[in-house]
Amino acid sequence: MSTVSTKHRNRKNGKHVLEAKAPTPERPQPETVALPQQTSTPALKPPLVPTPAPDMTKRAWLIASFVILVLAIALRFSALELKPMHHDEGINGFFLTNLLRQGVYKYDPTNYHGPTLYYLTLPAVALFGLSTFAVRFMTALFGVGIVWLALSLRRCVGAFGALAAAALIAVSPSAIFYSRYFIHETMFVFFTLGLVVAALRFYETRATTYLMLAAASAGLLFATKETAFISVGTLVLAWLVARSRATSAAAATKASPKRASTKRSAGEEEEEAASSSPLPWFFDTSQPATQLGVWALARFLFINILFYSSFFTHWAGTVAALDSLKIWTKTGTSEFHGKPFGTYLTWLIQQEAPILALAVVGSVVALFERRANRFAVFAGAWAFGMFAAYSLIPYKTPWLVLNFAVPMAIIGGYAVQVLGERSVAGPKGRARSLLVAGLAVAVCMYQSAVLNFREYDNDQYPYVYTQTQRETHALVNEVERLAERAGTKQIGVTITSSEHWPLPWYFRNNPRVGYTGSVSSSYNSQDVPIVIGRESADSKEDQSAQLRAALGAEYKQVGVYRLRPGVRLALFARRDLANR
Repeated sequence: MSTVSTKHRNRKNGKHVLEAKAPTPERPQPETVALPQQTSTPALKPPLVPTPAPDMTKRAWLIASFVILVLAIALRFSALELKPMHHDEGINGFFLTNLLRQGVYKYDPTNYHGPTLYYLTLPAVALFGLSTFAVRFMTALFGVGIVWLALSLRRCVGAFGALAAAALIAVSPSAIFYSRYFIHETMFVFFTLGLVVAALRFYETRATTYLMLAAASAGLLFATKETAFISVGTLVLAWLVARSRATSAAAATKASPKRASTKRSAGEEEEEAASSSPLPWFFDTSQPATQLGVWALARFLFINILFYSSFFTHWAGTVAALDSLKIWTKTGTSEFHGKPFGTYLTWLIQQEAPILALAVVGSVVALFERRANRFAVFAGAWAFGMFAAYSLIPYKTPWLVLNFAVPMAIIGGYAVQVLGERSVAGPKGRARSLLVAGLAVAVCMYQSAVLNFREYDNDQYPYVYTQTQRETHALVNEVERLAERAGTKQIGVTITSSEHWPLPWYFRNNPRVGYTGSVSSSYNSQDVPIVIGRESADSKEDQSAQLRAALGAEYKQVGVYRLRPGVRLALFARRDLANR
């Protein structure tokens, strides 16, 4: 999908003149769908943006887009292994390891979310090996993809609006933090935005390419996480709000002839059609509307069956996918991770205040401006609809913020666009919009730098949620040093603590690591030179005293390490290894 508009606007005699390139054999027009009961089908639907965007040359657009994408890449890929793997990342890594080494993945709705995370990570593992960098590489890449998709909304929110939205997402604390996290959420939000962008392009062009892309995005969305029904339901409601606003605006226009809507020129429509390059024949087949809908539904179902059946090797997974909705409904209404209604608002104010403020302004403007920008109304309803939906659900975790922070950044970008177009005319208006966007980006970037590269395990920050402490790296490194002293990489280790994730990820290459969950009466120091147990002030959870009695003088306590808030692990090693 092109993210670059080839439009060039000049001003002549007080009117906009559009210079458009005619279609060429190298840039074919997309095939269009013949809709029933229509005498003629335009190449494009009426524009969603009622006023032209501020002037911006193609060169300026490309440079600005490139800078934003480079910034997004740098913030997501730099020091990607700095933060220890989270509890959930360790479990996802366990599933991925089994899939890679045993060729087995069986979807179970009680075990977290959908299969796409594991299968889509396999190419990165093939490139970089099974490592923390490799598994986080894919989520970071999808995080950059979200920024790229935001740039493709130029026609809907204007050039400066799209750039501002992309820049806000590029530096958003939540967008960066969870792009550097091997969990489902970043992929999930990417597919949600992909569905919106593809559906929008299909609305404009009627090119079947985009309907098939929308169906594929929807299929991948549902195959990623069972909460897709919340996202899709909110998108539908947002569309109804935008449609209602457009209807009321049209009625007001009829009542007041002076408020004539701006029509696009034939040249603008022709150029937009020319800029749409269809995919190969097997992905772009023009069909009557009903048949096309059937093909889109078939594509959606095929993708879900493909992933949930583990590529046709575990058919029970397709039935389990339906059961996941029932299980999640119970989880979402339970007290597990239950928090007050205003929790997400508090978190947004603490970490995403500039994005939240711009989103409020953009949504208010979209709702009450004289000539409605239907996409802006939709984006505002989408952002605050998702915010309301997740606030109403008792189950609240910080990574869910990403579901409304991204659309908030999009409608926030529209606020920047409107400020440049209407508050002050000409270059002064654009300068003011750039100043506002620059301040918002600077604040978010500072917060992101602190969160992601300094305080990434400080649970005083809302996005740092039961995060594995950096001392875990010291524990793993100490075990590796003890193994080196013993002359082997696969040293015998027994972990007696029931709280031990993500240690199985870090010890994935050592088959001699065992997880007992309890203390034995004695240990063979030759077979098990290292024992790790939980140390706690709570006598019911503390294993230190039991281990000292069971291990005796043959072992020595090397240190105590914080695994995560409230969980500390004591490391015991055979005395001859510990004393070297």
